Amino acid sequence: MSWQLSSWYLLLVLLVAVERLAELVVARRNLRWSLARGGVVSGRGHYPWMVLLHTGLLAACLAEAGLSGRPFVPALGWPMLALVLAAQALRWWCITTLGPQWNTQVVVVPGLTAVTGGPYRFLRHPNYVAVAVEGAALPLVHGAWVTAAVFTACNAVLMAVRIRCEDAALAALAPAPGRAPA
Repeated sequence: MSWQLSSWYLLLVLLVAVERLAELVVARRNLRWSLARGGVVSGRGHYPWMVLLHTGLLAACLAEAGLSGRPFVPALGWPMLALVLAAQALRWWCITTLGPQWNTQVVVVPGLTAVTGGPYRFLRHPNYVAVAVEGAALPLVHGAWVTAAVFTACNAVLMAVRIRCEDAALAALAPAPGRAPA
């Protein structure tokens, strides 16, 4: 099996990796902000699995695209690239909407209310929609369908755990003015 990888796809995956590192910088800053205000971290058991899954996604994209020898198929690749970009836009809309309350970990600050603006007007967990779309689309940009399928299955299991954890943590927050508790 030979190694063939488009340099532009390598660049795309590296750019997503840089974006993830930027998220970690923001998350670390926001964690300090939350902890200084009495924030409580939940779900520490599943968090390392999330890190592993997301790191594995990037590595698997490059490995499968490089080792499979599949060519770039414009009819699939371009729409998938558009979905990757849309997922990034949604992710950063979530991050900016939540401000210092956003984190890669589940952290709640007692006394704050759940955010209901931005994309949270439409979905309870829009960031996880971005994760799911990106996790399927990024590999498919270059035909890495095994990676897309495996990530999607593993992510579904992990998100079931994560959303239960996050919903329980959010239930401890005060309801937003004019809203009944979740």
